[in-house]
Amino acid sequence: MPALAALHDNSIRLIRERGASATAARVQVLRLLLATHATVSHQSLTQAALDEGRPLDKVTLYRVLDWLVAQGLAHSVTGQDRVRRFGIADVHHGHAHFECDACGRLFCLPERASLPMPAAPDGFEACRVDITVHGRCAECAQIARSNVLT
Repeated sequence: MPALAALHDNSIRLIRERGASATAARVQVLRLLLATHATVSHQSLTQAALDEGRPLDKVTLYRVLDWLVAQGLAHSVTGQDRVRRFGIADVHHGHAHFECDACGRLFCLPERASLPMPAAPDGFEACRVDITVHGRCAECAQIARSNVLT
């Protein structure tokens, strides 16, 4: 995991590049998102903030997440469980996700899995592509293999 100070500085830079104020809440939430390689729920972010001794209230967190999405710094995806999860926005128009059918975690697939923007009908304006691949994550697949062998 990248150093905390580097993530903090990168968060401030990204926010200021949008011409916005780097408030403590914005920096903290963006830093938490930068530190993970999976999408995370509001609840997970609330717990991560609490774990580091800098709790965020529910409304502030939702507002910051919505702002980060609107600024193109984060994206959101809703899993089969109807929980909205957030991750760092891909620099491409869209990218695919992997949802583990066993544990429910959602992962952003690597850049090589980025998808081209399909042609939209005349007059339409396509903004992003959302595709989710379903299966078992590495941990759940390993558990399943272990259960078969025993």
